[in-house]
Amino acid sequence: MLLADLGADVVRIDRPEAPPIDAHNIVNRGRRTIALDLKVAKDTTQALELIRRADLLVEGFRPGVMERLGLGPATTHAINPRLVYGRMTGWGQEGPLAHAAGHDINYIALAGALSLIGAPGGAPVPPLNLVGDYGGGSLYLVMGLLAALLHARATGQGQVVDAAICDGVLSLLSNNHTHRMQGRLRDPRGSNMLDGGAPYYTTYETADGRYVAIGPIEPKFFRALCHELELPDSFASLQNDQTRWPELQAAIAGALRRHSLAHWCERLEGTDVCFAPVLTPPEAARHPHIVARQSFVHVDGIEHIAPAPRFSATQGCIGRSPSAAPVSTQDVLSDWQVA
Repeated sequence: MLLADLGADVVRIDRPEAPPIDAHNIVNRGRRTIALDLKVAKDTTQALELIRRADLLVEGFRPGVMERLGLGPATTHAINPRLVYGRMTGWGQEGPLAHAAGHDINYIALAGALSLIGAPGGAPVPPLNLVGDYGGGSLYLVMGLLAALLHARATGQGQVVDAAICDGVLSLLSNNHTHRMQGRLRDPRGSNMLDGGAPYYTTYETADGRYVAIGPIEPKFFRALCHELELPDSFASLQNDQTRWPELQAAIAGALRRHSLAHWCERLEGTDVCFAPVLTPPEAARHPHIVARQSFVHVDGIEHIAPAPRFSATQGCIGRSPSAAPVSTQDVLSDWQVA
């Protein structure tokens, strides 16, 4: 989806027996799908003809599967030396777990990220599948593909991009690792600045049972929060005294619980106290800021989240809605100038 949003002509090879793609599955937008049985020589030949013309190839099988299908890097680079070959896995192409099954929750657990997320004294809480699949996985894969594509266009030499979700999550933890080496992190979950332990970087309940998020890390912003909540002036100087965090948290919680979410939005949104309401996804889509940025768009009657990031000269766009059925393989071969 990300590559298609940036203008790539994406063709997905699916199994002939694969179920049709739901038109509401916006992650499948921007691509055409063809049906090939890669265990049949004729279909494998057609796949190789497409690969001969491709800039990028992305596969997400366990290590060795593409080689057994006759579509591994050695074969594809022999017919297309400039091909950038992206391999998306959880554990990577080698290592003791390379062939083990897994999902996002397993990769972020082993990488150490899951242990950091959740309430003090409680169980770790999976952060949807944003940290592993999408953050440490897809985004790192796309970054690697585009970097390798630049190299291929400059040198004519393709390469393999081994994008392991576990590796990407470890990379995402670089700031956390830095703080740990500096002695600025405590082991208990929920006892540090960015994990909900700090009274100035967490969520609080309002009078109507909703929640707000505050994050005034800088002292001047924390002073502004204390002023807006009508807390004693002396509280501002206690911001980084961890022995006083429980006292500060109780005071902030008490102040915010006196009024509704709507009240605090009217009073604090747009100020320097680093405030935001905790919204559901449907509420977020209707928020004036999201609406003003046109972050949701409609294509063929389906609501899509707009492409990101934004460009001044080559703005991304949604080229195709999710396709409900495979297209003709011959049409794609013709478009790609394959005889």
